[in-house]
Amino acid sequence: MSSDWDNSSVARDPWQVNEISGNESDIDPNSGRACELMLDFAIAGSGGASMHMMVFWLFGGNTWFLRLGIRKATSSMESLTDDDIPAWWERLGLPGLIDIHTHFLPERMLRRVWAHFDDVGPLVGRPWPINYRWDQKARLAHLRQLGVRRFTALTYAHKPGMAADLTDFALDLAEENPDCVPSATFFPEDDVVDQVRSALDRGARVFKVHAQVGGFDLREPVLDKAWGLLAEAGVPVVVHIGSGPVPRGGATGPDKLEGVLRRHPNLTAVVAHLGAPEYEEFLDLADQYRRVHLDTTMAFTDFFEDMAPFPNELLPRLADLGDRIVLGSDFPNIPYSYAHQLESLERLRDREARLDDDWLRAVCWSNGQRLIGD
Repeated sequence: MSSDWDNSSVARDPWQVNEISGNESDIDPNSGRACELMLDFAIAGSGGASMHMMVFWLFGGNTWFLRLGIRKATSSMESLTDDDIPAWWERLGLPGLIDIHTHFLPERMLRRVWAHFDDVGPLVGRPWPINYRWDQKARLAHLRQLGVRRFTALTYAHKPGMAADLTDFALDLAEENPDCVPSATFFPEDDVVDQVRSALDRGARVFKVHAQVGGFDLREPVLDKAWGLLAEAGVPVVVHIGSGPVPRGGATGPDKLEGVLRRHPNLTAVVAHLGAPEYEEFLDLADQYRRVHLDTTMAFTDFFEDMAPFPNELLPRLADLGDRIVLGSDFPNIPYSYAHQLESLERLRDREARLDDDWLRAVCWSNGQRLIGD
């Protein structure tokens, strides 16, 4: 049995059952698999804190594992909705939000991406329902309604022959929508240098590569001159290189990006998802290379914390790197509301006092403004 308690401000009053999720059928000792019963209790007199109890029945029918924890009441942020977001950034004195990690794809490809997320449950251990399964016009309108002043159209190729068309799509979208940052992608193929040069000449201000999906090593020789062009141009590259949510041998991991940075130390690399789950290693790279940034995409959300929790002992380093942490959301491919990403960032102050309003202002506006403009 193990327990994880935070009882610093919890009153010693009797517990009152608030909600029970799960039922007896969830606990089947003969099923040959792990089963889970989750109980939530409100704690009287605690100002809204609750106890979250997870009871696991582990394989074999005769072993229990009990995890207990106090979930703090964290003020009004617990009920933040997308409708509340404009008031949220206004309270911070911001003119809106800048999001460096949003996705727009050709319709046919987007449907295939969503189908992949529909089926990804067995790989990541839980369902991944798309919260914003809307047409492109509605998605653009929603970002504007939230007050996202600048956003990207990140695309990524998984095989040769795709990247040029995806870049064309993203640049065309930006031409039609001035609040969309001109975005581009590339893939290790023979004409990759020409593609990157062409995208830069046409005004691309951010690139995206997804080594996990593409299944390639960032250090491949064919990419070396492309990295050099991007380093010289000072254009940021959002790189999914962490091993989460599913590692891909030979493609993911901090050593791949480190190899590129050794040759191109001035590359403006933005590590997606804070590099989950290799948070510490990517923070080390940011300490070593002054142009390495990290985006917040999905980090600290309940969904991600269940899979790849961010260690408390690393939180002070996020404060130390406050000018190089930038807002990212993964909109629209997220299994929760956009507001939840923001509330997940705001509640970090309960774990590290320096992750305060000033930190949020930098993350949600000024750092992104410096990277991709306003």
